Amino acid sequence: MAVGRGVGSNLEPQSIALRSGMVSFLVRRHPRSRGLRMTIDHRLGLVVSIPPATRRGWTSQAVVVGRIEAFLREREPWIVRHLAAREREQVAQRARGGARDGGTVLYLGVGHRVVERAAAAGARRSVVERSGGETGDELVVHRAAADRRTTGAILEAWLRARARVSIDRAIERHAAAMRVNPTAVSLRDPRSRWGSASKQGRLMFSWRLVLAPPGSLETVVVHELAHLRVFGHGPRFWALVADRRPAHLADRAWLRRHATELHVALDTDHLESRRARLPGPFDVRAGVG
Repeated sequence: MAVGRGVGSNLEPQSIALRSGMVSFLVRRHPRSRGLRMTIDHRLGLVVSIPPATRRGWTSQAVVVGRIEAFLREREPWIVRHLAAREREQVAQRARGGARDGGTVLYLGVGHRVVERAAAAGARRSVVERSGGETGDELVVHRAAADRRTTGAILEAWLRARARVSIDRAIERHAAAMRVNPTAVSLRDPRSRWGSASKQGRLMFSWRLVLAPPGSLETVVVHELAHLRVFGHGPRFWALVADRRPAHLADRAWLRRHATELHVALDTDHLESRRARLPGPFDVRAGVG
């Protein structure tokens, strides 16, 4: 394994020669990590998380390198399979085009062609309109002359607003019947889960759920509402979810299959991040909380 500046920095590029060939990856020290963990980031590729250097047994450079090397060699089939899937998704994303004129983005689980038009003279705000075109559904961005935002940023603001409405309606449909009352609901863009619930009654959801079919969004909402009654994922919890969403397994399967697509849906370049933070990984263990 080629070692660069050392594994002490937060994101350190490395490479290793596996039977299938050279594989590049990043090493990340995670303050809460107790062991090795591996994810496939949709922009950065293979990321290996390790405990901080202050944790016992993780201070020696030679020991850390040896452990990472053994860990990756043991899991080579998983690495090869998921890196290949990432490459296929990159090709598909470039073909879709993302959030630009003529590109395609998901909304409610359906591909919508992005159409950019100039807004009426004097318009102060850009407006997004959903319409049906001759060749399928469209998201028409009427861009105000003074708006300096990217098309992706304009669409994201519009989609976030739609996500808030859809999630609030789903909560209204199910909360009373499930005998729960959330204390707060927030929308974010988390890296590895679609929703979460706290024991204080606070719920968090990914705004990107509005890109998925409505059933998948509703299943995530029910999942998190159920956690307000049952923490953990035992039989009682799943019975509560299934009572409200009998098709929850299919809904969750859709999210697993399309996780990467949702995270890069508005990107115009699959290899560049619009944010100065580590983008969301595709992790086979990731899901709703």
